[in-house]
Amino acid sequence: MLSILIPIYNFNVVDFIKDLKNQADSCGIEYEILCIDDFSNDDIKKENEELGNMEYVFYEELPKNIGRSKIRNKLAQKSQFPYLLFLDCDSKTVDKQFVKRYINSIDPDKITYGGRCYESQAPKSTSEYFRWWYGMNRETISVAQRKKQPYHSFMTNNFLIPKTIFNAIKLDEQLVGYGHEDTLFGLELKKRGIEIQHIDNPLCHIGLENFEVYIAKTEEGISNLKKLIDENKIDDSVKLFRYYKLLKKIGVEKKILNYYRKNKALILQKLQEKEPNLRWFNLYKLGYLISLYS
Repeated sequence: MLSILIPIYNFNVVDFIKDLKNQADSCGIEYEILCIDDFSNDDIKKENEELGNMEYVFYEELPKNIGRSKIRNKLAQKSQFPYLLFLDCDSKTVDKQFVKRYINSIDPDKITYGGRCYESQAPKSTSEYFRWWYGMNRETISVAQRKKQPYHSFMTNNFLIPKTIFNAIKLDEQLVGYGHEDTLFGLELKKRGIEIQHIDNPLCHIGLENFEVYIAKTEEGISNLKKLIDENKIDDSVKLFRYYKLLKKIGVEKKILNYYRKNKALILQKLQEKEPNLRWFNLYKLGYLISLYS
């Protein structure tokens, strides 16, 4: 009935898998949990070794890193059941009804997205604070809000999809590294008229990156966005692209670029303040995108 698919990269997933396994067992369904490690470091692989001894759990380690899109396509290819539940590895469930809610939402013609949340308390590590703050303020979105923009609110961290639909689209393997594979996938669903139903079933994101790593991943994601812009694969529903077009139209993109270049260090400093104004982050991302075209 259900294939739970988890790509692993540098994260201990043992407790997460045990939780999902217990929930699936209590539902009395046919299921499998497929985990593929995308060339994590040796310490993490050692910690996750016991996955190979769990019933209904398949664990594989890759000899090299293949990236976010390719590994998800590989997981789908190896799955044996008609419904696929994709989950990010750096997560935990918030209660014991997580799997059951997805089973109750199964529809052969629809995708189901459960959402994302964060711990209510700020992390002890100050270097992780910005990632938590951004997640709390930009990625924790209520069901009512998500339903207003069902495709724009979609992310690949936590979704259920019929295997037939996934195989007809798949994730774009030309996008390597971090970012915007979910944007492109959501837009493809929109083009094909495939409905995304939003439910209140979030995964808690616990794998917080430190500030420097998250800024680097953000820049990597913007580079992927530029690739999609250049290939005419996205539309104005992507906010950063919409603002970029507006700035070009009114002829101020060079002023933004100059400000970004002169004040980059100051902007990064402001983002590390307590409760930072995320408009500075918007400015940083816009400036970085414009710089890729300069």
